[in-house]
Amino acid sequence: MSQEIRNIAIIAHVDHGKTTLTDALMDQTGARLGDASMDSNALEQERGITIYAKNTSIEYKGTKINIVDTPGHADFGSEVERVLRSIDCVLLVVDAQEGPMPQTRFVLKKSLELGLKPIVVVNKIDKPAADIARTEEQVLELFIELGANEEQCDFTTVYAIGREGKAKRNLGDEMVDLSPLLDVVLEKVPAARSYVAGEALRAQVFNLGYDNFLGRLAIARIYEGSVKGNQMLMVKHEGVAEMKKGKVVKLSTFKGISKLETPEAFAGDIAMIAGFADINIGDTLTDSETAEALPAIKVDEPTIALQFMPNASPFAGREGKFVTSRQIKERLEKELEVNVGLQVDFGAGESFEVRGRGEMHISILLENMRREGYELAVSQPRVIIKEEDGHKLEPFEEVTVDIPSEFQGAVIERLGNRGFVMTNMVTHENQVRLMFEGPTRGLLGYKNQFVVDTKGEGILASRVLGFRPYAGEIKKRQVGSMISMIAGKALGFALYGLQDRGQLYITPGTEVYEGMVVGNTSKGEEMTVNPTKGKQLTNMRASGSDDAITLVPPRLLSIEVGLEIMADDELLEVTPQSVRLRKQFLKESDRKRGGK
Repeated sequence: MSQEIRNIAIIAHVDHGKTTLTDALMDQTGARLGDASMDSNALEQERGITIYAKNTSIEYKGTKINIVDTPGHADFGSEVERVLRSIDCVLLVVDAQEGPMPQTRFVLKKSLELGLKPIVVVNKIDKPAADIARTEEQVLELFIELGANEEQCDFTTVYAIGREGKAKRNLGDEMVDLSPLLDVVLEKVPAARSYVAGEALRAQVFNLGYDNFLGRLAIARIYEGSVKGNQMLMVKHEGVAEMKKGKVVKLSTFKGISKLETPEAFAGDIAMIAGFADINIGDTLTDSETAEALPAIKVDEPTIALQFMPNASPFAGREGKFVTSRQIKERLEKELEVNVGLQVDFGAGESFEVRGRGEMHISILLENMRREGYELAVSQPRVIIKEEDGHKLEPFEEVTVDIPSEFQGAVIERLGNRGFVMTNMVTHENQVRLMFEGPTRGLLGYKNQFVVDTKGEGILASRVLGFRPYAGEIKKRQVGSMISMIAGKALGFALYGLQDRGQLYITPGTEVYEGMVVGNTSKGEEMTVNPTKGKQLTNMRASGSDDAITLVPPRLLSIEVGLEIMADDELLEVTPQSVRLRKQFLKESDRKRGGK
């Protein structure tokens, strides 16, 4: 109770070193058990990115420091927005080579709006192309551009190599460990408001967890008073008169990434509270009927929407355990409890409209569902169009591209055709950074093409700017679909004959059905093909008939690739073992009738 507490969040653009730095801080303060990492989710470990905001705590010089590690992808921006309300300062991590990137701008803007004074950590200063002076200048320019006040612009800078667990306050200092960074945290981060005996409890939920035995878990910042185990509390929400009551079944605080059960938690701390089945993010927990609810946590609205529906293909039910619309609905309801950036319109039928912050936001949900045994079909993502005062509005994005200068012509042409306008261009030796603004519609389905255009050497990052007037028609899809006319097993002989017409999505031996998309056609027309056709056998030998066939490696479908390349009359079939693309109407006669 008498221990001082500091609450901080680590924010940055993707891959600038937030999680590595947090892991190193836990290592050096003895809070890390074994090789436990903040990226504890299987998908996070596979992809090397942070998807969910997570809490940890460390002790340094007798002070408890609560740290929240946040995602760097713009698609998971809602995770950052809700966390910023629960802390008193942010560590803004910036890569010494790349400098501030789009997500740096997004998270910094949110922090400055809340009146927080960031501490800047220039990370990865050991990179061969690191330019510390330029990065510091760009960070200061960004602060001024985002309307930071004088106090916020007078930020403290720390230089670090997160991977090695070293930091220093001045460039001339020797680097030993991260204690210079921790000293800055103790100096610059205001201590959390301490407990005052007798005052009413006010705690706000900023994250949710789930336990198979305890049900929903509320992770809350305690602003005033204290909370005890078995205590009766009220749940309030700003602007809602109705109150709900419940009892604290289990109370825990964080020690490292483990939860430590405690009889009482006090003002200033972050606690995990079990016992409230229908509590939501932004709700206020209190023990007083007269206490006011804390301001609700607002997150930016979704930008894309698509339909989730039961899988109705000829292969339906072969691999999945959960295949009905009721089971899909229950899973989406459970996801809404913890995923604040997601919205679902359940409607009356078997199809549900799911709205999210980007293709990656949706694909992570689909990947989690398929791993849990769900089988479903989804429609092509489309942007959400709003109407205000009789004008159509659509979401616009700012895109930052870092590429070798030899590829700039191809990238400028592609994005120009998709409705993007170049706003800035900076050349540094043989690298170029281009900045564009344009409609989200134009960016859907571009990222894989970008990898091809830049031969894998480019970096593309984007952030949503908000809703702007509709940008008119954009023609993005330049390829057609190669559709199977028959069910059976694909044969190498048939695929060899088809690969000249476009790019294949399947390998020999893949089972196909009528209406399944097996590849694309480079000329843009729809083509019905027979991928099961075998070689005509004869007892006559002829020169050349026994030539070995050479197949080009196909483009195997993943959820992200499928969402990007599908046409508007196609569905993506997602099962625990397979991802397939199919036409909504499987029979060619139905497609022709549907087209009319």
